[in-house]
Amino acid sequence: MRVTIIDYGAGNVPSVERALQRLGAESQRTGSPEQISKAEALLLPGVGHYATLVRALDEQKMRAPLIDAITRGVPFLGICLGLQVLFESSAEAPPLRGFNLLPGKVCALPSNVKLPHMGWNQIALNRKSQLLEGIDSSAYFYFAHSYAAPESNGSTTATCFHGTNFAAVVENHNICGVQFHPEKSGDAGSRLLRNFLRLAA
Repeated sequence: MRVTIIDYGAGNVPSVERALQRLGAESQRTGSPEQISKAEALLLPGVGHYATLVRALDEQKMRAPLIDAITRGVPFLGICLGLQVLFESSAEAPPLRGFNLLPGKVCALPSNVKLPHMGWNQIALNRKSQLLEGIDSSAYFYFAHSYAAPESNGSTTATCFHGTNFAAVVENHNICGVQFHPEKSGDAGSRLLRNFLRLAA
């Protein structure tokens, strides 16, 4: 099984590739709609601004094949912005549509806490999570964001708190997303990626 990494110009693609290589996983990066349509498993990393991601996916005609593949049941993991785009829209770029595969809108974190939410934080399990299987409940993950998806969207399996609770992990059938960066989260992040590879196999 090969993981197809969506390359729309995000800076963290090489680090995601290296994290998968350390696990012995085969991966390829692509910006091709045709390759996305043929993918066995999809991973969408994301850093930066929501508008940059959405516009790049639309300009490179990747939105439709991505949504089609996910709807068909192709295993999908979204990282950071890759999680946020699963929802209807984001307050970071209100006019732009997300994938609308999960209900709710991404909102800004409260202004009374330090932004961006940058660094290590713990998460709280809401319900059984296949992505977090075997990971200690006291584990820390690396976050870097100022916007987040609502915790009450029906798919949240773990939350995090930074001024407010927000969705840290979402899982809905073949759709998986994490607000943190597993490729920067040490052993816990590696285990999560390994769990995704197992689910996708």
